[in-house]
Amino acid sequence: MTELVVRRLLIDLEAPFPGRWNGGDAFRSAFFNALSMSFPAGEQFFIDSVREGFKTLGDADRERLGDEVQGFVGQEATHRRVHSLFNAHLERLGYDNEIERRALRRRQAHAHDDLRNHVAATAATEHFTALFADWLLHHPQALEGSEARLQTLWQWHSAEESEHRCTAFEVYRAMGGSEHWRVRVFKYISLVFLSDVARQTLRNLWHDKSLFKWGTWSSCYRLLFAPGAMLRGNYPLWRDYMAPGFHPSQHDDSLSRRWLSDNTAQFSVLGQAKAA
Repeated sequence: MTELVVRRLLIDLEAPFPGRWNGGDAFRSAFFNALSMSFPAGEQFFIDSVREGFKTLGDADRERLGDEVQGFVGQEATHRRVHSLFNAHLERLGYDNEIERRALRRRQAHAHDDLRNHVAATAATEHFTALFADWLLHHPQALEGSEARLQTLWQWHSAEESEHRCTAFEVYRAMGGSEHWRVRVFKYISLVFLSDVARQTLRNLWHDKSLFKWGTWSSCYRLLFAPGAMLRGNYPLWRDYMAPGFHPSQHDDSLSRRWLSDNTAQFSVLGQAKAA
C-alpha cells in the first residue's frame, strides 16, 4: 500500500523570478515554463475526469478506491494552485499562455465524449508526467543554477506525480475501459501533449528572443535528445504503456519515495489516503 499524502509546499512563491530562471539557460527555462503553463488547466481536467469516473463505479470499487481518489484530487488541486502562482510571474513578464487556451478549447470540443475516454486521457497524461518526473529526480542537473525554492517546487511536484501515477489508471480499469481504447487514447495524447508543449516552448523562446540562437538548440539536444535525455531516455518506458497487461506500478518509484522522505521540512501534511 502507498499513502497518497496531500502536502502544502513551504516555499515563497511571491518573490519574482526571471524568465530564464533555470540557471540562465534559455531552452531549459522555456521548456519547463511551457510545462508549468499547461498544468492548471490540465490538472483541473484530471480532477474532474477522475471524480466523475469514480461516481460511476459500483460500491465495491468505490470502497476500494475512495481514499485514493480523494488523495489524488487533493494533490492535483495543490499542484494547480502552486503552478498558477508560478505562471502569474510568467504572465507579468509578458509570456503568452497559448497552451492553456488550446487545452480549454479542446476540452470544450470533447465535452460530450464517453467519460471513459476522459479518464483514459487522464491516465495517459499521468503516465507522461510520471516518466518526466522520475527522470527529473534522477537528473537534478536539469535544474542546475536555479533558485533552491524553484528546484524544490519542481522536485516536489515530480515526486507526487510519481506517487499518484496509478490512480486514474485504476479508475479507468474499474470503469470497464478496454485495453484497445486505453492504448488508442494514449497514442492520441502522446501526439497532443508533445506538440502542445513544443509549440508553447517555441512561443516562450520567441518572447525571450533566444529562438534562433545556437546555444538554445544545443541545450535542447542535451535536455531532450542526447543519450539518456528526457525524451530519448524515456522511450522504452513510454512504449511500456502500450503493452498488454501494463500497469503503472510496474515502474519504479523509489526515488520519489526517497525524496519525499528526505525533504519533510519542505512541506506540511494536510491529509493522507491509502492507495492500492
